[in-house]
Amino acid sequence: MLVQFSLFPVGEKSLTKPVAKMIDIIDRSGLPYQTTSMGTLVEGSYDEIFRLIKKCHNLLKKDYDRIYGVIKLDERRGAKGRLKGKVDSVEKALGRKIRR
Repeated sequence: MLVQFSLFPVGEKSLTKPVAKMIDIIDRSGLPYQTTSMGTLVEGSYDEIFRLIKKCHNLLKKDYDRIYGVIKLDERRGAKGRLKGKVDSVEKALGRKIRR
């Protein structure tokens, strides 16, 4: 399963510190992930990913009264290595490398 999610406290001028704390949790999870300026993609089982999202959410709840989040998921039975594999497929179709 691939899940893209973004969580952040509402009303803060800078999100760097809370986002950095969440990325630390994600990085330590051992799950494959890719962080972008708009969210983070994570690959794993449903339970692994949503346990991770819950940890990130609980981290923010400690210090902030309001949290906004977006979660998108793509589940394909039996598929693995999709975080990188989906982009590899596009490069193969194009016949060239793209910026990652």
